[in-house]
Formats: sequence, C-alpha cells, structure tokens
Amino acid sequence: MDNSTRLQYLEAMGIDVWVSKKQAVVEIENSDNESISTNEIENTLTLDWDELKQQITDCSKCDLSESRKQIVFGEGDINAEWMLVGEAPNQDEGLAGKPFVGQSGFLLTEMLRAIGVQRESAYITNIVKCSPPDNKDPKVNELKSCDGYLKRQIELVKPKIILAVGRVAAHALLGTKQPISELRGTVHYIEDIPVVVVYHPAYLLRSLLEKRKAWQDLQLALKVYQEK
Repeated sequence: MDNSTRLQYLEAMGIDVWVSKKQAVVEIENSDNESISTNEIENTLTLDWDELKQQITDCSKCDLSESRKQIVFGEGDINAEWMLVGEAPNQDEGLAGKPFVGQSGFLLTEMLRAIGVQRESAYITNIVKCSPPDNKDPKVNELKSCDGYLKRQIELVKPKIILAVGRVAAHALLGTKQPISELRGTVHYIEDIPVVVVYHPAYLLRSLLEKRKAWQDLQLALKVYQEK
C-alpha cells in the first residue's frame, strides 16, 4: 500500500495523521490524481482582496474550473462583523457569480434582517468558489482546493462571528462529520472567532417546521455577538 493510500484510509477512519515539518510540500491526492501543496496554501495567505480574487479567477486546481461559468467569490462589507459561509454555490449562483440568490437568498436576507443585520453589512461567501455540476456536494479535493481561499477571506474580513450555513459548510469549517442537528445550538470556534451553525435556507424552504430551530440558532448567534 503506497503512502497516499494509507493516509486516505487513516483519514476515512477519523485518525489524525501528523506530518513532519521537514516535508516541505505535502500533497493531498484526489480522485483525479491532482495535488495541492502546502506551499500554494501558504502563498494564498499573503494575498490582498484583488490578488485573491484574481487567483481564484485563474484557478484550475480541480475539475470545477472546467465547468464553471464564473467564480462565486463573495459579496458584502469586507470589514463586516458578521461573516456567513455557505455550502457550494448552486447553478443559479454560478451563473450570477453571487452567493445565495433566488428564494433561498431572499430567505437568508430576511433571516438576517430578523436579528437586525442588513445583508449588505455582512460578508457572504461559500466554502468553494465554483458551482459543482447538478448542484452536488463538493468532493474532498474540491474542498481542499478552496481551503486556502476561504481561510484568507476570513483573515481579511476579521469578523466577530461566523455563521456556518448548512451541513456541508459546517463540516468543512469545523472539520467534523457530526450531523447538523448535533452541531447547531452550540458555539464553536475557529481560533478565537465564534462559529454558530444554522440550517441552510434551501433546507428551510423544504422543511418549514425547522424554522423555529433556525430562529433559535439566530438568537444564539446574536447573543454571542453582543457579548463579544
């Protein structure tokens, strides 16, 4: 068994793998035999907003670059105190180049307004910057490809609180596979930034009875924000 296969098996079993710092470049193998190096991620973490957007526009790290119409970089106040991180952009968002459009976008706007946050005063982005075909969940290599981009956006915004919008976003941000029903209702942290998990508005449109829980989560987020 080669080393990359062994690492994949260990990761699948939930076993943390520590790599020596002497290994200058760590390659993360994906299903297409492409790789992403730690050097690439570290370089991303020095970019300003314009440079970051250009790098994402030119990105070809995964297959999503071949099918995208345009990137969904993010929008809103780059100095926002509230940052929202959604899942992968759907096809409509990929066409528009904006996160959370259509009915789910309208509901998200109303959810924010209900706790006194104007959408334009928040910063909204996604864990991946291109729309997967058929609105599928992003693959592991696609998440890894965008990991450095999202980290840099968080560093640039410096939010007081992050809302992880939906299961996929929560898993990617928090590095867990716990069900969203177990992640919501609790304050998590990325370094010193509190993270509150909320249901995705597209899910709420299909599951109206869960809106009460969504309101509870928003109230929790507001309480954490006010106390920070």
